Amino acid sequence: MTWHTHEITNQFDELQNYQLFATDTPLREALARAGAAGFQAQLDTYGTTLGQAETYALADQANRYTPELKSFDARGRRVDQVQFHPSWHQLMALYRKQGLIAMPFADERPGRWSAWAAGFYLHGQVEAGTLCPATMTQAAIPLIQREPALWAAMKDQLLSPDYDERDVPLARKKSMWVGMGMTEKQGGSDVRANTTTATPTGQGEREFTLRGHKWFFSAPMCDAHLVVARTADGGPSCFFVPRWRPDGRKNPIEIQRLKNKVGNRSNSSSEVEFKDAHGILMGEPGRGIPTIIEMATYTRLNCVVGSAAMVRQGLVQGLAYARQRKAFGRLLVDQPLMRAVLTDLALENEANVVLMMRLAQAYERDDSPVEKAWKRVMTPAAKFWVCKRAVELTGEAMEIFGGNGYVDDGVMGRLFREAPVNSIWEGAGNVMCLDVMRAIGKAPDAAMALLQDLSQGLGEDARLVAAQQSLLAMLREPPEQLEALGRRFAERLVLLAQACLLRRHAPNAVADAFINTRMDPQWGRVVGSIDIRALAVDAILQRAFPG
Repeated sequence: MTWHTHEITNQFDELQNYQLFATDTPLREALARAGAAGFQAQLDTYGTTLGQAETYALADQANRYTPELKSFDARGRRVDQVQFHPSWHQLMALYRKQGLIAMPFADERPGRWSAWAAGFYLHGQVEAGTLCPATMTQAAIPLIQREPALWAAMKDQLLSPDYDERDVPLARKKSMWVGMGMTEKQGGSDVRANTTTATPTGQGEREFTLRGHKWFFSAPMCDAHLVVARTADGGPSCFFVPRWRPDGRKNPIEIQRLKNKVGNRSNSSSEVEFKDAHGILMGEPGRGIPTIIEMATYTRLNCVVGSAAMVRQGLVQGLAYARQRKAFGRLLVDQPLMRAVLTDLALENEANVVLMMRLAQAYERDDSPVEKAWKRVMTPAAKFWVCKRAVELTGEAMEIFGGNGYVDDGVMGRLFREAPVNSIWEGAGNVMCLDVMRAIGKAPDAAMALLQDLSQGLGEDARLVAAQQSLLAMLREPPEQLEALGRRFAERLVLLAQACLLRRHAPNAVADAFINTRMDPQWGRVVGSIDIRALAVDAILQRAFPG
């Protein structure tokens, strides 16, 4: 006897087989403003590829079948290899093929940084773990460019669009990946507490051997890492540490274990020990912190874009689902409370896009006090705010699906697990706010230049003027008081920047709604706790993702 107990109705799969780029009006408008029209065709094609069910399947497999550590080969020889599911390699090859890693440095067309940000943003909506080695490799390029010998030897491999997964010496590879090793057990974000030592080999003034450990070493299968270690004078210096020694032997960097992370599971992070590993000094001795912080500045921008990507994917998935699912006799998208939630998510999404794309322009220009202020002050502030908000917003997007969102069979659960990594990596929230304060303390004129630039978008809106005045008042506080206000200052700085950018570039319906909600003293306690009665909800949602 065949039992038949019920029909399956009113159930809808997560969105796939759609065009990520073509359906993203705010992103396309931002590219046009940046003069990046020459990149649009490539990004459109990439967005279509990423949106296919096959690509989502690769992302699922890469996170389901996680990396495995192989310490020894069959005959007991130490190999320290991390083995990945084939889906990881396919996704890595897909990203590398776009030329996005090298684009900001190898392409001279205007809008190249904006085009890179758009490509990173599109990829991050589908799979984020593969962007970790891509981020570190890209961020290492400007540092390596200042080392003539290293750059001459590795330029072609760093800029190559080819993917080469082989674990062989660099001289035999078509392309390369670069990782980072800063954190140690006793110090965490306090890199000055590091104990790893670097000793001159006597074979060249820039050649050293490193002995010590790293608590987070990402990603261990990269062809080289930038590592902080102490020289004899006690100062922390930065070193280029290859996976293979120049003589063809494996560099003695032993992987103790892989991290069992909450999210970012497709990517490998590890704990390692250096047993007199070969390293090449980068920059000046004792100047390792400023050197590695420069790299971190680039990676923090990537964190902003990556978190914005997760918010975007959560919004799109939630909105597509709400337009199909019925509850209590109406589509979810027509339920007043759900409309408030979706509108709040849509406003956050567009505010993230204008902010990250404005930051990308600052990295491309970097030719004036204003652009330098955007880069130095706004980057850590944006990382603090956008990455932290992504943790809450991905959880809210998951809730749109109810229990189905909490089941780990699709993208929603992966977004939620992935979101905290960007908020923690390269400096958690307090570190970012302290960095904002440090940047202002070292260059007070930078903060004033930034606020002056933002003032062009204030118009006659008394709420925005009051927000700017509040920031100026905080800047007049004694340093010890201002440090305690770090989170408050960073939050308000980002919200003011987003409001001003939307006022300049977004339709009035979007800009008015963002300002009306974010400048409401009661805003922010929970997503969707906004008054939508005077907002153009249908126009905002249609612009966010056409239905």
